[in-house]
Amino acid sequence: MTISSSLNAGVAGLAANASRLATISDNIANSSTYGYKRMEADFHSMVIASKGGTYSAGGVRVTTQRLVDERGPLVATSNATDIAVRGRGFIPVARATDVEVGNGDAQMFLTTTGSFRTDSDGYLRSESGLILLGWPALPDGSVPSYPRDTDAALEPVQINVNQFSGEPTTRMTLGVNLPATDTSAGSEGEMRELSIEYFDNLGTSENLIIEFQPTVPANGASNEWTMILKDSASPGQIIGEYTMTFEDSRTSGGTLANVTTVSGGSYDPTQGTLIVNVGSGPLEIDIGKLGESDGITQLSDSFAPVSINKDGSPVGNMTSVEVDANGYVFAFFDTGITRRIYQVPLVDLPNPNGMVALDFQTYRPSPESGSYFLWDAGDGPTGDIVAFAREESTTDVAGELTEMIQTQRAYTSNAKVIQTVDEMLQETANIKR
Repeated sequence: MTISSSLNAGVAGLAANASRLATISDNIANSSTYGYKRMEADFHSMVIASKGGTYSAGGVRVTTQRLVDERGPLVATSNATDIAVRGRGFIPVARATDVEVGNGDAQMFLTTTGSFRTDSDGYLRSESGLILLGWPALPDGSVPSYPRDTDAALEPVQINVNQFSGEPTTRMTLGVNLPATDTSAGSEGEMRELSIEYFDNLGTSENLIIEFQPTVPANGASNEWTMILKDSASPGQIIGEYTMTFEDSRTSGGTLANVTTVSGGSYDPTQGTLIVNVGSGPLEIDIGKLGESDGITQLSDSFAPVSINKDGSPVGNMTSVEVDANGYVFAFFDTGITRRIYQVPLVDLPNPNGMVALDFQTYRPSPESGSYFLWDAGDGPTGDIVAFAREESTTDVAGELTEMIQTQRAYTSNAKVIQTVDEMLQETANIKR
């Protein structure tokens, strides 16, 4: 019985070391595979209860585990949509076959790195057939509050490479100096005109025409101007008229003292703004607060549009797509504008090593891994997303070769045990002769 147990232990040792060699072989074969997580074999002794003073060898068992929570070094690339996770967390992806079939929601898989490029349908897809998942942003670039404990709201990131985009002008800031001498007695009362381009809802260029008419008194200085606003989209129509009075005190000379609304939206003294309706809708104009010199002023003898700022842009073509550290996917246009179109979350689990490992360095959550949660990249326990980067394999070739030598020696020793047991059994059989 004892000799038989020795034989069984030797056989178990051969099988265990063969399994360990298999993990080493897999690790070395994938030493250049991006995102590969190395396998580890652990040996566990088996104990059989001894009876009558004799000892029975229990042998060994082997368990293997993929160390998903280990992270490899990051290497720079030249593709903006090559991304890798720096720190804790996983990128959600789906198989292209599931997305193309369109039979319900595609199943979410997890990975730590991927090289994504737009395919013929505009999906950000890797060469291994994985499509990046994310939350779609609203037209204004904001991302709604989606549920974080489910992947139901995730959608394949699809880029319209032929997309055109324009933004209407909704806000404008006027930094203009009006000549103080024009409101003095004897002045010619010359009207000053300023034309500012804005973009309507269709990206068409229009002009806001602003006329400044001074009030010329019989004596002294009035320090008063009438501002008339017209819109090129509605020729000949006045969309706003305001009477502006300026300070002439030593401390606040040249700043707005009072604004009276004749027509158009009323002036808000707390914000220094007024709202008029142009052809594309409401347009907020910042002319400055009362007593402050950050808007329209009246100083010296020169008419000077110091600073004119506005939002909006004409229609432009999409030129590129990038993913930032917080997982936001931005589309860049040749007009210089940037639009947020998706947010890629990072998925975190209590036990990443408990996930089911699949092909192409992807993993599926399981009961052993625990419930997952979708975090904003860089928030909570998760790391951030690095663009222009890939994660290399976690395999240490030198360490694997060292373990291979140890495994080979252990395998040879177990084979020697079997050979010795065989010789002992042969000697036992020869006793009868």
